[in-house]
Amino acid sequence: MSESKQLTCEKFGQLMAILGAAIGVIGAILIVVKNSIKQAGELSGIWKEMYDLPWFILLLGILIVIMGAIRWRKYAGDKNSVIDTSAKAVKNFLLNNGIILALILMVIGIMIAEHRFMQGRVLVDILAQASPRMIIALGICFTLLIAGTDLSACRMVGLAAVISASMLQNPDYTNRFFPDLPQLPVFVPIIIAIGVCMLFGLLNGFLVAKFDMHPFIATLAVQVIIYGACSLYFDLPPNNSQPIGGIRSDFTWIGQKRFFQDELSAINGIPILIPIALVFIVVIWFVLNKTVFGKNVYAIGGNREAAVVSGINVFKTILGIFVLASALYGVGGVLEAARTAGATNNYGVGYELDAIAACVVGGVSLNGGVGKVSGIIIGVLIFTIIQYGLQFIGINAMWQQVIKGIIIAVAVALDLSKYRRK
Repeated sequence: MSESKQLTCEKFGQLMAILGAAIGVIGAILIVVKNSIKQAGELSGIWKEMYDLPWFILLLGILIVIMGAIRWRKYAGDKNSVIDTSAKAVKNFLLNNGIILALILMVIGIMIAEHRFMQGRVLVDILAQASPRMIIALGICFTLLIAGTDLSACRMVGLAAVISASMLQNPDYTNRFFPDLPQLPVFVPIIIAIGVCMLFGLLNGFLVAKFDMHPFIATLAVQVIIYGACSLYFDLPPNNSQPIGGIRSDFTWIGQKRFFQDELSAINGIPILIPIALVFIVVIWFVLNKTVFGKNVYAIGGNREAAVVSGINVFKTILGIFVLASALYGVGGVLEAARTAGATNNYGVGYELDAIAACVVGGVSLNGGVGKVSGIIIGVLIFTIIQYGLQFIGINAMWQQVIKGIIIAVAVALDLSKYRRK
């Protein structure tokens, strides 16, 4: 056996910081040179085709510096924490992160195929599109962490969108869902929509926790119930299954408002959806890492029998998981209705599969007990970039579905192979 080469975590952090600084300097130099050429005359050739790539390089460098500095500080003076750099360790790293590396290469390929993809406004649009999906994925990750799933997520998104939109139409809109409904404060329909979703989440949790029903079956049954109930509601006269429109501006503000739109005209402002998603990311990170409930979630997913023996109330925890997840689906549905200024009973179709795939790509194990918020963020962003990029370069919608299916199959296969090795 060959001797393993090892690198201390402190040294690795230093190398990351140095590498990030070098990348950042390259990006800064490219920015300065490009601006100088632009001031001297019109950009042409490679400088014109570069678009905002120098800024992306600079931001990437800053991100790597921050990650390296955090690791450097965390392991400062610790000579026992090491990183195995042997061939076997490298092979395991490539296997564990193969799908992410492949998707990154696909993104680079999209950038090469269509240079306009390297624009700041494209990145901002991707982040805005990913924000509601991020919140939905954060909800579904709780069910995956206990080795379950939630197929009802998509229908809860549609239900929340329909309920909130139906109560927040302009008073003078000719085809109001509730013609005689007074103008309610915007937060009231939002709370109602999320609350209804939480009731169905409670039903999911009860079926799973009380009857030990497999989450796949329980949430599939509830999914059908929700879709039927939502369709009945959507078909109420005088709406009669017509798309809900004429949404009030104080509601669409939540999904369409952009900050700094004048000052940052190059990227057309920062959509409010991005900071909203960031707030939920921080909250869910705190719940999973700093609360007893979060630790119980990981414990149940790792070994349910051991969790019961250790005194964890599995019944209440599972109920809490599905209720919390459904609340996040409801938020995602409300944001989708506000973003698109409308709703139908088919909103959210396929969102649960995208969320599950993004979580698995980001390292959340289908076998439970393993997963981080940071991985979910990476998974959702990469998945959204791929979808947006394929549309951007004009790939046929049918081929997009094929590619998405391949990504899901490969991600799950890699996750199962990691579990078998362990």
